[in-house]
Amino acid sequence: MIRLSLEVAVELLPVGNRVAGEASGRQGWGVREAGKIFGVLMLLALSGRAAAEERRFSFERPLMGTRFAIICHGSEEAVAKAAADEAFAEGEKINAVASDYLPDSELMRLPSGGAAVEVSPLLADLLEGSRTMAERCGGAFDPTLGPLTVLWRESRRTAELPTDGDRATALAACGWRELEFDGKARTVRLKKPGMRLDLGGIAKGFAADRMFEVMLRHGFARTCIAAGGDLRLGDPPPGKTGWKVGLKTFDPGKPEEVVELSNCAVSTSGDLHQFVEIGGKRYSHILDPRTGLGLTERVAVSVIAPTATVSDALATACCVTGAAGAEEFGLKRGATRVIVRK
Repeated sequence: MIRLSLEVAVELLPVGNRVAGEASGRQGWGVREAGKIFGVLMLLALSGRAAAEERRFSFERPLMGTRFAIICHGSEEAVAKAAADEAFAEGEKINAVASDYLPDSELMRLPSGGAAVEVSPLLADLLEGSRTMAERCGGAFDPTLGPLTVLWRESRRTAELPTDGDRATALAACGWRELEFDGKARTVRLKKPGMRLDLGGIAKGFAADRMFEVMLRHGFARTCIAAGGDLRLGDPPPGKTGWKVGLKTFDPGKPEEVVELSNCAVSTSGDLHQFVEIGGKRYSHILDPRTGLGLTERVAVSVIAPTATVSDALATACCVTGAAGAEEFGLKRGATRVIVRK
């Protein structure tokens, strides 16, 4: 535990193609989501002396292939730590259920091309959010790109594009409309043979929301959950009107804009760190569902929305949409603000 008693800045740094957890098959969330970590600099400034009953606590833990942090304000360290431990445990449950790096996760055991199967309540909630965002975004966010993710991970490793045949086969196995979900029955059906889900574009935001709910249940309304490139923010710190969040896009050394936020979420997506050059062409880690390749337009998008589940998925979808239409696209689909840089 690190107690922050002076003015500080906590930078959530990006990870590379593989981190320790991914190499062991435990924590990783795939190329698309690993790259989303690049985008946030959180400035946590204190104003004078904090009241004795409102101390500041910070807890950090590796999770889902990146660093998660919980910053909260309360009166007792032991109570704050117990709440944070429970919140981190919730994040671990989500990773164990829905990671596409764990071959025995519930997600990876879903059959394709067959009948609907019942899933756990936790995975059901995540799948419902994923299917909803896919429909809302018209497929610009697509949780069914698993076959393409497998190919693109190999392309990034070898710096070679997949063959046209392999890419065509993978594309044929994708399609968000072929993901059937029944919320009442809590069942899911992957209609196409060879379908495979990749929830990397939404899982960290979903985890941040669920972890935030845990902190609220324990009475910590003044909480910030930092999940890589996604933040879930509660009530402002004592004496403040909001949490100061620095949005990093193409300049790795400083934030390009600082915003003050509370009771909302913010996510940033782009290719500051996560890209590969093949044949002299730069490809983003973010896959284009239309081509099955990484995006070639350099764009960074920050999305502010009521929840991190929405901001996480929309940040990816806005990048896929392209810089010219990203702001309008995001605002029509649940964002309260969209910041685009190219």
